[in-house]
Amino acid sequence: MDLVGFVILSALAIVSAVVVLLHRNPIVAALSLAANLIAVAGFYLLLSAQFLALLQVIVYAGAIMVLVLFVIMLLNLPDEARRRARLSPQTVAGTLLSIAFVAVLGWALARSSAGQTFPTPSPTFGTVGSVGTALFTTFFYPFEAISLLLVVAMIGAVLLAKRRI
Repeated sequence: MDLVGFVILSALAIVSAVVVLLHRNPIVAALSLAANLIAVAGFYLLLSAQFLALLQVIVYAGAIMVLVLFVIMLLNLPDEARRRARLSPQTVAGTLLSIAFVAVLGWALARSSAGQTFPTPSPTFGTVGSVGTALFTTFFYPFEAISLLLVVAMIGAVLLAKRRI
């Protein structure tokens, strides 16, 4: 059952990621990103980390995607999507770096041992207590830094979209 769920979630994650990368409409790309985030939540469920799966859906697929869609609507990106695509140096560099990344990833996978198994997670993995303890002890400062970064990003998006009179 786990293998079937993994295959279905993997297909959903890969297809939605490809749509995010290749679709010209930013709204469709954002909705595909939400589908990808939900597939990641499904992976957490397969790992018996129900709390992390719930957080993934509520925080990322819910709140962050609403923020992304809000910014897309503010910036009038459909006008940008209508422009003709041309071969720019950024496109060439991005394509070459992507090919290099896939080559390095394939090389690393080929060198890894095929029979290697992962250790069984502890019974408290993904529970509310273990996540709360990790967030408020080990990862307290990075957690606060990310929350400040999100606030600054939202303020910057609103200021960029503000119309000058």
